[in-house]
Amino acid sequence: MKKTGSVDDGNITLLAKGVELKGEIKVDGTVRIDGRLEGDVYTKGQVIVGEDGVVKGAIHADSLISSGRIKATVTATGKIQLLKTAILIGEVHCPMMLMEEGAKFQGVSDMGVTGWPEEAPRVPNNVRDMNAHRGKAVALIGREVDL
Repeated sequence: MKKTGSVDDGNITLLAKGVELKGEIKVDGTVRIDGRLEGDVYTKGQVIVGEDGVVKGAIHADSLISSGRIKATVTATGKIQLLKTAILIGEVHCPMMLMEEGAKFQGVSDMGVTGWPEEAPRVPNNVRDMNAHRGKAVALIGREVDL
């Protein structure tokens, strides 16, 4: 039985290795790019850029997993994951970004944080009386060091 109202109903739009496309891709499901795209991708689903994939333009998706090369502005409502062979140059807008060792990112990222709440400085559990330690730094292992 086919699900209705589902973002990903099992359909995958594929831009195969060796295929070059200039233009726009607009779909609701998953987009896999193993070829070259010069243009924009719009989907409510996932974008997967394979190791041979190249994207120049913009990506708007729920999530992105890349092991290829991207030079774009990427906007994701979910997470962006860069695998070890990935290179991403551009702007990234997402709530979560994961990078494997070896992945490369150059650009700016915006994860929606405009500031942090002001709070009292944290005191290590082993320091009870701050006045007794004035003028000394307490190392993480609890030793005092003269300043």
